[in-house]
Amino acid sequence: MARAAAAVAVVVMALAAAATAQMESCNTELPAVLVGNYSGLACQPVWNNFVLRYHQDKNNVLRVVLSTMYSTGWVGIGFSRDGLMVGSSAMVGWIGRKGLPHVKQFSLRGKTSGKVVVNRGFLVSNDHDHTVVVQQARIHLAFQLRFSYKLSHQHIILAFGSSIPVNNKLTKHQDKTSFTFDFTTGKAFADGSFPYKLRRAHGALNVFAWGVLLPIGAILARYFRRMDPLWFYLHVGIQFVGFIIGLAGVVAGVALYSKIQADIPAHRGLGIFVLFLTILQILAFFLRPNTDSKYRKYWNWYHHWSGRLLLFFAAVNIVLGIHVGGGDNSWKIGYGFNLAIILLAVVGLEFMLWTRWSKDSAPTPTY
Repeated sequence: MARAAAAVAVVVMALAAAATAQMESCNTELPAVLVGNYSGLACQPVWNNFVLRYHQDKNNVLRVVLSTMYSTGWVGIGFSRDGLMVGSSAMVGWIGRKGLPHVKQFSLRGKTSGKVVVNRGFLVSNDHDHTVVVQQARIHLAFQLRFSYKLSHQHIILAFGSSIPVNNKLTKHQDKTSFTFDFTTGKAFADGSFPYKLRRAHGALNVFAWGVLLPIGAILARYFRRMDPLWFYLHVGIQFVGFIIGLAGVVAGVALYSKIQADIPAHRGLGIFVLFLTILQILAFFLRPNTDSKYRKYWNWYHHWSGRLLLFFAAVNIVLGIHVGGGDNSWKIGYGFNLAIILLAVVGLEFMLWTRWSKDSAPTPTY
């Protein structure tokens, strides 16, 4: 009985010591050199012995001090749009072999050392506001970032390596974790697979709609008019199905944006513009005048050129989306192959069309 009581006492004391150590990690004062710019920060233990101190002011400037145990190597904190390492940007700090502090931003473009690029990334910062301090076997990585919006739920990646970087080349991490941190409440949540699945659905739906179906529908309308009226019904049906699938992709994109708050205005702006042009094409079906109407040539001009603009900007936005979304080679090769096939088909069919026109002086029928 006495042994059992002693064992319980040891366990209770160990748990109490662990809780005290966690509290002390936030109660411990920052090094004096950081007090001027980094006092008054909220504090939260986030992973193992990592402690995150933070504050975001009314100008959306985020001050951060990341602290953890340290002997050698590097420590980093990444900001991700979707919870994945690839495509994120990280602030990394270490003490060099000569005892000098180093703080650098890295763009994590891949999982190999060659794709971890120094002095690149989407984080907006002032290099003069960064510093690294080691005190009592703890490293404190302090920096300031400016965002265009107030952070709420943000995907965070923490990692550390045991080797000192040489020539700003990071060695592979010894350990890492990822989670979503709520900068308004100070709570951390484990990342799930939902953002990745949603991002994949957004990309796949839009690539299939605007990158496959709509180009096929346009090809039918331009090069297969002799198959009247079959070409017309196929054109309208394929374009309408493409619009519905593309609209589903837009809904997935809106849901993804509301979850990760990705700051990618070019991709979002082009997407809105492409959706607007697509709606104009749908309206064209209902506003189509008769072939003998005096307004028919204006309708043809509007329908043809808005469609061409749509397909061009859709292709540009697909490429941009694959890039900013951190798509791997399967996405790039797959869409590149699809685009190449479509372009080759258009060139071949256009050549055949002009050859036929040169032999036939009759005008091409309108629709």
